[in-house]
Amino acid sequence: MRCAVYVRVSTDKEEQKASLGNQRDLFARYISDRGWDIHNFYIDIESGTTEKRQQLQQLIIDAKAKKFDVILAKELSRLARNGRLSYEIRDIAEQHKVHIITLDNAINTLEGNGQMFGIYAWMYEQESQRTSERVKAALKSRAQKGLFKGSNAPYGYTVKEGKLYLSTDGTPDIVRRIFRDYLSGKGFDRIARELYEEGVSTPAQIVGKKNANDKWHGSTVRLILENPHYIGDLVQGRSTTRSVTNKMRDQVKPNNFIFVHNTHEAIISKQDFEAVQQLMMSRKRTRPQAELHLFTNTAYCADCGRGMHFKKNCRGYMCGNYNKHGAKACSDHLIREADLKLAILNDIKKLASIFDNQYILESLESKLKQQKKNAEKQIDSLSRDLERLKLKKKKSLNLFIEEKISKEDYDEFVNDTNEHINSILAKIENLKATLQTKYDELALIELKQQLDGFIDFQELTPDILHRLIERIEIKADGSPRIFYRFSSSSASYLINFINAQHSTCAVCGNISTG
Repeated sequence: MRCAVYVRVSTDKEEQKASLGNQRDLFARYISDRGWDIHNFYIDIESGTTEKRQQLQQLIIDAKAKKFDVILAKELSRLARNGRLSYEIRDIAEQHKVHIITLDNAINTLEGNGQMFGIYAWMYEQESQRTSERVKAALKSRAQKGLFKGSNAPYGYTVKEGKLYLSTDGTPDIVRRIFRDYLSGKGFDRIARELYEEGVSTPAQIVGKKNANDKWHGSTVRLILENPHYIGDLVQGRSTTRSVTNKMRDQVKPNNFIFVHNTHEAIISKQDFEAVQQLMMSRKRTRPQAELHLFTNTAYCADCGRGMHFKKNCRGYMCGNYNKHGAKACSDHLIREADLKLAILNDIKKLASIFDNQYILESLESKLKQQKKNAEKQIDSLSRDLERLKLKKKKSLNLFIEEKISKEDYDEFVNDTNEHINSILAKIENLKATLQTKYDELALIELKQQLDGFIDFQELTPDILHRLIERIEIKADGSPRIFYRFSSSSASYLINFINAQHSTCAVCGNISTG
């Protein structure tokens, strides 16, 4: 856990300066005892009634940027003495998953104890609501005057002093093309796919959103086609926030929209816009319930991880990424449904044949026992490494508190050490999973019975599929990799171990190990 330590005293008198040092020592012991890390100390010498504390504001900025996991304060009054600021801090804890702990145990959101924030915030909530209503009234007034009130201009436009102007980056031509393509008979997804394949910037990329994706989606195309701003009219007030504390938006009824005509230069003629709306209405239809094909939600692309889509004309499955976005996103990974069924049956028969070969079983048992011995040795060695790293972290924390090393040196050491610790912990967990599995006759019997029960099935039904198989990954050449599901962890482990240890001769089809 990365800790942001907030320390505040009201004045710079000598006795309070001594309090600063005492608080630092108190926090250092608290953090060291739990094996956590210090992100930074935030120290203010100012009254707690004011919000304009430089270090407190920096702490809030860093919390929103998720630079740490926990805010530590001696008591709640060190952080805030006014309700609105307490409310803001509570929101940070909820929205950015940053916990707040006071050393007097009044607040500890890590343990679910954060009720005090609600008490502080309640007094100011009604005032905030009234402020919100005044802001909404002001925005409504701007909209009625024909001024654009959104934060981002529609694709193809820029906004300046509340007025929309045509962009000079070529996006107005993209908007015209989208309308033209739709009128020519292309659908939302096809238009989106062609724009993506040509590398056309998406609306999110144009406005510079942090999580902007380069993939166009049919829903994005549809929103552009439905936007009346492209005919030169402003239609605003189409949604509103539920309350000052709930930012979810509700749709407003069309008769309450704010219409202002001819406020800016049009990209699309009214005739073309109306033609598109009528065409969209005519294309709407009552869709039948989607048919769930046999391997839906079971077969996945081995390269990009997307689910495989059933294609009726191919009588099989192809990568969903390729199906939606084309060859730029992935390759088809095509496999016919009949071939996949046959591959599963052959794989089951191949696995079942192993249990009739005593030599293979003895070889597998020997390898499994050796693997467990090696795992135990590795866990002991990794555990010793882990304790050494934790001890080094404690020493570095003390050196930082005593100001014998700089913040930069401490951060660099802790970051490197944490990477090693996390890597070791992951290795230990994987090795422990190996040790928890028993190689015994009961597991073998269960495997043999289950596999025998599936060998003679006449049809691969959804029930059989989901009881037997957890996941199927389709490689680029269309060959499947099958992950089985069994009722006990021992059986599941054994089947995966067997799959990893044996191979089939390409000439005679016999099973070999090694």
